[in-house]
Amino acid sequence: MSNPNGDGRRMLPLLSTPHKGGRSALTCQFRCGNACAHEVSNTSGNAYFGDVVKQALSRRGVLRAGALGALVAGAGVAGAVPALADDPQAAAAEPETAGFWGRGDLRFTPVPPNKDDALRIPDGYRSSVVVRWGDPVLPDAPAFDFDAQSADAQGKQFGYNCDFVTLFPMGHHRGLLWVNHEYSDERLMFRGYTNGAAATEEQIRIGLAAHGGSVVEVERVRNTGEWRLTTKGRRRYNRRITAQTPMRFSGPAAGGALLKTAADPAGTTPLGMLNNCAGGTTPWGTVLTAEENFDQYFVNGPANPGNARYGIPTGVSSSSRRFDRVEERFDLAKHPNEVNRFGWIVEIDPFDPDSTPIKRTALGRFKHEAANTTIARDGRLVVYMGDDSRFEYIYKYVSKDRYIPGFDRHNRRLLDEGTLYVARFTGDSPATELDGTGKLPSDGLFDGSGEWIPLASGTRSHVPGMTAEEVYVFTRLAADKVGATKMDRPEDMERNPVTGGVYVALTNNSNRTAAQVDEANPRASNKHGHVLEIVERRDDAGASTFAWSLPLVCGDPNDPNTYFAGYDKTKVSPISCPDNLAFDRDGNLWISTDGNQLGSNDGLFVMPVQGRERGYLRQFLTVPLGAETCGPMVTSDQRSVFVAVQHPGEVDGATPDNPASRWPDGEGGQPRPSVAVVWHGRGHKIGS
Repeated sequence: MSNPNGDGRRMLPLLSTPHKGGRSALTCQFRCGNACAHEVSNTSGNAYFGDVVKQALSRRGVLRAGALGALVAGAGVAGAVPALADDPQAAAAEPETAGFWGRGDLRFTPVPPNKDDALRIPDGYRSSVVVRWGDPVLPDAPAFDFDAQSADAQGKQFGYNCDFVTLFPMGHHRGLLWVNHEYSDERLMFRGYTNGAAATEEQIRIGLAAHGGSVVEVERVRNTGEWRLTTKGRRRYNRRITAQTPMRFSGPAAGGALLKTAADPAGTTPLGMLNNCAGGTTPWGTVLTAEENFDQYFVNGPANPGNARYGIPTGVSSSSRRFDRVEERFDLAKHPNEVNRFGWIVEIDPFDPDSTPIKRTALGRFKHEAANTTIARDGRLVVYMGDDSRFEYIYKYVSKDRYIPGFDRHNRRLLDEGTLYVARFTGDSPATELDGTGKLPSDGLFDGSGEWIPLASGTRSHVPGMTAEEVYVFTRLAADKVGATKMDRPEDMERNPVTGGVYVALTNNSNRTAAQVDEANPRASNKHGHVLEIVERRDDAGASTFAWSLPLVCGDPNDPNTYFAGYDKTKVSPISCPDNLAFDRDGNLWISTDGNQLGSNDGLFVMPVQGRERGYLRQFLTVPLGAETCGPMVTSDQRSVFVAVQHPGEVDGATPDNPASRWPDGEGGQPRPSVAVVWHGRGHKIGS
């Protein structure tokens, strides 16, 4: 398409016709237990922004004409996460030439929307698969055989589906890759599968083993941006975590009555993790992985307010995997507290394959999405978290004590004692200017102020009528009581290493009505989602107040009610359903999507958040048919982008005998969730 402005840039094909798009019914069933088909579990009377009186911290104009990018430009990296400060090998992995922080000019030809069964990348770039479902992880793992699977083999092989990805460098050419295995899709894993009631017990055990996460040692291919599984050496760090791995609770709720079961009367040793979606890392070099849609794995939940608030099934669904058929703990009629042992942030040490994963109760229990850390001005550790459901909340945790570089024993206690907060937002525009379409108010921005409301500090509850243990185990109920703000599926949260701004992906919420819109969730029946920016007072992650704005209101750029930070919309890529976020070292925002409602495959996008190209969003890649884009992660030298290709071929009607995708193995192969890496063919920095 020619560019009428004559500046040499190729204009992007736009999607101006509505498409059904979105997730398949197959994805909805296995990913979240058809959550969107159920009643919204948040029935609290909390006010929407539009009902809140506009009050203190109103900053009309402060975020105008540049918003958070201009506000914090020059803030430097004082609040950035230390890069594995306790690990000298990791510190040595910092690139010799990383460029100037904050100067991230992007120059590549965007990938157009498509429905191809391939990983599409820009001209001049290359890609390869690093690891795929069934690849051997442990030394005695057998080669993958789709028609001869076993639970024992799956427990030693790379698990099914892959979400959060992070790389722990060990020098310039080696590293440890951590990958979440969010969920299993038995209809694509086994020929002839119909439902959990009819499944063989071995198939159910394979599903249990396919969850969790993997640590795999990887190496750089020569001096390029390509990475592959380590081909030499013992690979002593490789590890599989599953739904059956022994773990332990730590923090203020550990050992409490709500976590005790017949198998664990002390309430301290849970078994396994489920539906791990996004995550984060700590400054001392461990993984924080987030348990999300854990409710769907249980049956026969007692009818009580706590279970209702988390959507726990009270019977047996025909779509259930029926884990209870092989492990009685999943039947809540017999073990009612077992469900309380899921929905946590789990810390895992990738450098110690014999270590016990820790479920950190001080971070609260909900359908966790993300757990990204930073350091406050006074040295305290801060963790940002979202709750990925319709009308749910945004959370923050601030440790009591300060992070001390190199003092590992001290630092690992920071996640056990601190204060858990939930966010309340206020808009600064009259409610009459919010008509539900996404049209900007008269001041030209969706923006306002907010505060972090404390829920609990150690063993002290800040919520009337709830003990501290109840706050941590039923965090949603606690947030309801203090008047937190209902958001449109808060997913990933990331802090910009250059500006210090915190960015939140709000994927969508088709249930929001025109009467429920507010300035931070300005569209009714919000199919395409948006991205929210937060700047905390004095750019201090430990602050209790903040300012916010929406730099990106997603959808078709031809739609007048989309917004790209004021950038010329004839030049940007269409985007729908932002999910995972990442930043490169220059402070550019990378956005992966899940459930594109514009009729194209999901993809990975990049957008500068400051400077003259703020809002210039471009599509960097698309994933194969039926897949979701997860990860993503840009390496510190900006020469590689890792992306998790989750559930390729997960299309309604697809079966192993009639697959919708053949990626990544090609003709004759079955779709296999995989982690891929993309790099520039001439060794340039990604995006340049």
